[in-house]
Amino acid sequence: MDPKLREVATVACVVLLVAAAPYGGAIGQETSISTVEQPPTLDCDPSLSDRCAKRRLQEGRKLFDQETFGGNGRTCRTCHSKKTGTFSPEEALARLAEDPNDPLFLHDGLDDGVAGTTRITEHATVRIEIPLPPDVILADDSTRRSVVLNRGTPTTMNTPALDRFLMYDTREPNLEQQAFNAIHGHAQNTREPTALELDLIKEFQQTDSRFFSSEALRDFANGGPPPQLPAGATESEKRGRAMFDNVPFDGATTRGLCNTCHSGPMLNQFAPGNPFGGPPGGRRAGIGIEERNLLGNPVYSFVVTNPDGSTVVINTPDPGAMLNNPVPAPPPGSGFPTPPRAFFANLFKIPTLWGVKDTAPYFHDNSAKTLEDVAEHYAFFFLTSPSTSGFVFTAQDQADMVAFVKLLR
Repeated sequence: MDPKLREVATVACVVLLVAAAPYGGAIGQETSISTVEQPPTLDCDPSLSDRCAKRRLQEGRKLFDQETFGGNGRTCRTCHSKKTGTFSPEEALARLAEDPNDPLFLHDGLDDGVAGTTRITEHATVRIEIPLPPDVILADDSTRRSVVLNRGTPTTMNTPALDRFLMYDTREPNLEQQAFNAIHGHAQNTREPTALELDLIKEFQQTDSRFFSSEALRDFANGGPPPQLPAGATESEKRGRAMFDNVPFDGATTRGLCNTCHSGPMLNQFAPGNPFGGPPGGRRAGIGIEERNLLGNPVYSFVVTNPDGSTVVINTPDPGAMLNNPVPAPPPGSGFPTPPRAFFANLFKIPTLWGVKDTAPYFHDNSAKTLEDVAEHYAFFFLTSPSTSGFVFTAQDQADMVAFVKLLR
């Protein structure tokens, strides 16, 4: 072959081989073009794709744990710990010792909103500012349109996916609105959360394992069977178990006593025929926390105007659901009319008891630091409440109740 022709042919072969290389084979061979699959967009439908669900879960976790929205440094996790869904006085003390600049100790975490960490380290409460409805004024200042109350941080354990009643006073209509108000009120944001971000935060709370006290509760949230009460092994646990039997409380024994307000699969609603007059399935109750006021919180005088123009004065350190706007409606299908606003004074959400041993402190004001404190308060309540006619909840009864509820995983 002519040397020049051989040189041209050689160059041509090299060009062809180089051109063929990206396609994984030589010219004439069957080839495939591989493409890099792009991650799904965050507005994808998680029910249609596992990759989409995973992507949204990762972003929701980031928003919950890390995003400050340009605010004071707080995130959702600042107050809702991974282990308990809330924080205790012991945790607050430890965090203060480790880092006095922890964003927990800012704003509404301070004694007067400006300085001081005594309240938060002793009781783990924060200052909550609640607007007054149009038909409520303060007796000593009729121009004031909000009130500041000291409350604990409600646990996120078993709540986002299994409880539509949010916050101690049940004021928030859904998780998106709750997150939005927390980002504004607690984190003091300078960047507005988008609707998608709020949806991702909600979805993360409804699916991630940290928000469930057990796999049984997580399974229930996903359509599985309701959790079952344990039988108890010791005699004390068995006596405590009987307090949750689905039978009417007769006032003579403790059988069925706790079931009156802690019935249903989540142990958080009135049972039919309860002695307190609560509608079956009702979720709000008053158990004398405000009347006792163990922590000495400031007492306000609220003047409530009824629809007929008459007024009623409510003296309390925290009126609970009375300040919800609109007034809470009765359970669907209960046949109960909507009560007047003053009826809801000192009524708070009945909480679930699943996983309760890990979510101290207790009650909306964190006045019970242990389950033993909870039992002692119920002894006070049963003795003084007109509905239970001076029923004596003995020290042994209290120990039995605590022994059993510690089994509720």
